[in-house]
Parts: sequence; C-alpha cells; structure tokens
Amino acid sequence: MKRLVIMTVGKTHSGKTTFAKALEQKLQNSIVIDQDNHAEFINNFYKSLQPKQGPNTLKYSISKTIVDYAVDHSNFHLILCNSNRTRKARLNLFKYFHSKGFISILVNFDIPDEVLQARVAATQRSTSIFRSAASFEEVLIRQQAESHNSEVKAPIESEADYLFVIKNSDDVHSVSREIVKIAQE
Repeated sequence: MKRLVIMTVGKTHSGKTTFAKALEQKLQNSIVIDQDNHAEFINNFYKSLQPKQGPNTLKYSISKTIVDYAVDHSNFHLILCNSNRTRKARLNLFKYFHSKGFISILVNFDIPDEVLQARVAATQRSTSIFRSAASFEEVLIRQQAESHNSEVKAPIESEADYLFVIKNSDDVHSVSREIVKIAQE
C-alpha cells in the first residue's frame, strides 16, 4: 500500500493546523501529528523537564516517538503539522520517510506577513504551547527575522516528491484535492 507523508511549512498563523485537520477529514486513513499538541502536553504535565534554553529536545523526542510508532505500527498517511522552516531538517525527515517507502509531499504556506500580523493580532488561540515566547506576535517577529537566516529557506521542488504552495485561503481546497488524488493513484 502506498503511504504519504505530508509536511506543512510556514510561519505561525499561516493556516497549517487548519489545513492539516481539514485534510485529515478528506484523506482516508490519515492522521495529523502536530508538535503544538506535544508542546502543550509537556507544558501541562512535564514543564520542569523542559530545557531552559536551546532546542526543545523533549518535544522533539516525544514527536519522534509518535512518528516512529505511526510509521511502524500503522498504515496511516501522516500529516506532519509544524513549521518545518529549515531545509536541512526537512531533508533529514524526508530521507527517513523515503527509506520507509513513503511518498513525500511538502505544503508551503507562503502567506503575506501583513495577513499573518492581522491574524496574530486577532487570535484567541491559547499560548499554552509556548516555552520561550510570551505571545504569537513575538513568535511571528522571530520567524520574520529568521527568514533572513541562511538555514531557514523556502521549500524547493527537489526536496519532496510533490510541492504545493498556498498563498491564500482559496488555495487550500485545490491543494487538498490534489493530495487526495495522489493517494488514490
């Protein structure tokens, strides 16, 4: 059986989670793996175990365990819903999934910063996922600054078997339909 791994890429409030949840409803036999859920779990139950600085290695370990379990003990298509903003990390993940026989799909949310700023200003979303930020505005400002970092790069076609770009909410339905079609081929 053909299995897909769909990875979302984008800044905060670009629509990654909304897209992933909607795709999960349309794509039979799929599951969303969202690192925000893992961060919230850690903050609610294991906050004292979190690293104080640097990468959130506890969150990454939990996410990796869940991904490995889903790969080895299910036949689900996987929808990885987190920012995935560094090319090196994406390539490493896809190398792993290709070795397991998955077809890779990147969905890049290339939403204009002014749209993201308006969404962040109006958000009602809980900040319980944060470890080192006080607000989504702070996260967006950091992500905008990181965009000039040489490691944070927009996806290119050679990274995955398929690349889709979402520039506005009108693109969501057509990209979802294309992914479902790939799964059915």
